[in-house]
Amino acid sequence: MLELEPAAPAPKQSARDYVYELLRDHIVRLKLAPGQPLSENEIAAKLQISRTPIREALVRLSQEQLLEVLPQRGTYVSLIDLEEVEEARFVREQLEPAVVRLACERFSPDHLVQLDMNVLLFEKYVEERNYAKLFGLDIQFHEILFAGSGKQRTWSIVHTLNAHLSRIRMLSLASAFNWSTIAAQHRAMVECIRSGDADRAERIMKEHVTLIVHDQEALVRAYPTYFKNTKRGGDEQ
Repeated sequence: MLELEPAAPAPKQSARDYVYELLRDHIVRLKLAPGQPLSENEIAAKLQISRTPIREALVRLSQEQLLEVLPQRGTYVSLIDLEEVEEARFVREQLEPAVVRLACERFSPDHLVQLDMNVLLFEKYVEERNYAKLFGLDIQFHEILFAGSGKQRTWSIVHTLNAHLSRIRMLSLASAFNWSTIAAQHRAMVECIRSGDADRAERIMKEHVTLIVHDQEALVRAYPTYFKNTKRGGDEQ
């Protein structure tokens, strides 16, 4: 049975964009599991929305490799593709150290306050072991870095590429991998930005964006049915 948690649409948001954002968020946060079937009719009934914007949203998600349409079989949430994960990690590894260097040079006091608040909340939810909140705050931390460095459009590109990587990050956080390390790295980068220590900030960011490499093998072993090309009792999607 399809479980959706509808949220209030943004002001002037189209039905198509609303469905897209809702489904994408559910996929990335693993509320819709890799391999799970999706039905236009069931989504329409759950959301009380006509099938046309739902179909348009599903096409967009398919184009982003988050859904797989199998002829004569239906539409499924895509399995996590480790090649997509690696490509997103590569992009982040090239861009984010450069962005944190820019932050050390040009970050505004307002954006620094936002990072301070983000780090405080992250540390709070580490203590409460609330991985869902940690996931959102981790994404927000990086978004603030890009925004404060004047690279909002670059963030939009990174965010789009990040879908498969974000799902494996969600698994990592759910498995309690590296929570304290991530919190310490975030706080250290904020202090580097505050003091203008670009070299140290860049070094910490390089370590930060490669954390997932160390988690990946364990996650594939723990959740084999979530990953593309992983054997599942002799069958593959």
